[in-house]
Amino acid sequence: MGTPSWRRARPVPEGNVLTTEPTTTDIIRNGEIISLQLTPLGSNYTFLAKIDLNGNESLAIYKPREGESPLWDFPSGTLYKREYAAYLLSQILGWDIVPFTIIRDGPHGVGSVQQFVEHDPKQNYYTMEDGCADQLRVIACFDLVANSTDRKANHLLIGEGGKIWSIDHGLTFHSEMKVRTVIWDFCSEPIPAPLLASLTELREQLDSPPESLPTMVKELVTLLPQEEVDALKRRMDWVLEERIFPGLPGRRRR
Repeated sequence: MGTPSWRRARPVPEGNVLTTEPTTTDIIRNGEIISLQLTPLGSNYTFLAKIDLNGNESLAIYKPREGESPLWDFPSGTLYKREYAAYLLSQILGWDIVPFTIIRDGPHGVGSVQQFVEHDPKQNYYTMEDGCADQLRVIACFDLVANSTDRKANHLLIGEGGKIWSIDHGLTFHSEMKVRTVIWDFCSEPIPAPLLASLTELREQLDSPPESLPTMVKELVTLLPQEEVDALKRRMDWVLEERIFPGLPGRRRR
């Protein structure tokens, strides 16, 4: 869908009246879901949705709470919240790796709705070239902090301009360390300083009084149970202390 993940609003002449075309985020937030197509993969119900707002359409991925399969290690009915929490974390850190995501009602009830990224489905983590390394470092660091337990090769999409987007974050933020990922390229490498700086700023904010938190940070800590917020702090402390990417011998992609 391009970079950034939503279009800028632009004036559109209509007779002698100047109107504003809604952005993709406007459509996803306020539009009507007019069609759904169930995707064939995954254990949870996931729909490709077409959303319309005053004749302007956008595609999105809709994951209703009622379509979530029970899991032994994650509380039932929380995966859609984790999709949104991952988006919030990406935005708070300024990394912009998760497509625009909200929680809203849909034909099958409340769920997460995420902007669809136009991409080549034949491309995935294993087909990416070495020029993608810097973007992959950001996502690898994100996975450590968000505790991504299901980072598969096809959860990385190459969008317009070669931008890599990270999707499928329902299994994140568990209070126990459960990182499972295909990204082992950077074992023992230093985590880039700008990423550590972003993490340091957020970590300091998380110890601030709730009333002084920025809006998105306040929303994130309200969305997650307290034990998962505490675990998020511990993971950030660990990353900031170690300052290197962990890894397993022999697990590099190339």
